[in-house]
Amino acid sequence: MQTSYSVPFKNYIKKPILYVMISLVSLTMVVPFLWMLSASFKPDSEIFGFPIQWIPETFQWKNYVAVWTEVPFLTYYLNTVKITISVVVLQVLTSSLAAYALARVRFPERDKLFLLYIATMMIPYQVMMIPQYLLMKELGLIDSHWALILTGAFSPFGVFLFRQFFLAIPEELSEAARIDGLSEFGIYSRIIIPLARPAIASLVIFSFISAWNDFLGPLIMLNSEMNYTIQLGMQNFHSLYNTEYGKLMAASVCAIIPTIIVYFAAQDHFVEGIASSGVKG
Repeated sequence: MQTSYSVPFKNYIKKPILYVMISLVSLTMVVPFLWMLSASFKPDSEIFGFPIQWIPETFQWKNYVAVWTEVPFLTYYLNTVKITISVVVLQVLTSSLAAYALARVRFPERDKLFLLYIATMMIPYQVMMIPQYLLMKELGLIDSHWALILTGAFSPFGVFLFRQFFLAIPEELSEAARIDGLSEFGIYSRIIIPLARPAIASLVIFSFISAWNDFLGPLIMLNSEMNYTIQLGMQNFHSLYNTEYGKLMAASVCAIIPTIIVYFAAQDHFVEGIASSGVKG
């Protein structure tokens, strides 16, 4: 017979197991980062030593100096910042406008159109990259940052995220605004968008990380080294016969700093946005 103490006892057992599992999963994500950080301060001869010496005996600061002096890393950095910010701004704009129409404006076959658009999320990028390349070639934008900005300006996931958030906003707000004479764009810009900061923060984080870390897109679209992004520029430390792991790890540490800053700056709104839009698992 089940006693009244059974449920608290189960919770007492479940919580430590859950915490252990979460800790193990977290370690699998944190340990590679710590190894990369440690390796960035070591000479190549010590990086793969075993057992791992997490704190180097002598810190090789010259790895970081070499990253910024031996290759045009600042140019790669500025190129990546330009492309990423452009993609993020355009994705927020296009996704929020499309989501507003699909969530708050009534027109025939609206829901079917939304489902059809969202279905494109299931198409892998490897399927779309050749048509995108041919389209950019016809427009004369190959080896231009515009090729990456235009192909990254639209996001089905962003439309889904915003639409779910907009559906949670009471319709009475829009009705009152319409009675007061506001147009649909006025309702979007003056009422809905100010309430959608959590959804904006969520999309900013997702799109920023995706655009910043993109390797395949720049590899296909860009030819000139002065147009390279960080992900392509780091290939300078890797050749057919040799890989400078210390410098490569130092470049990787420099490359992830903006993503960490963006995440911590927007994390409070990010959690709220994921919870309120129904994207959580």
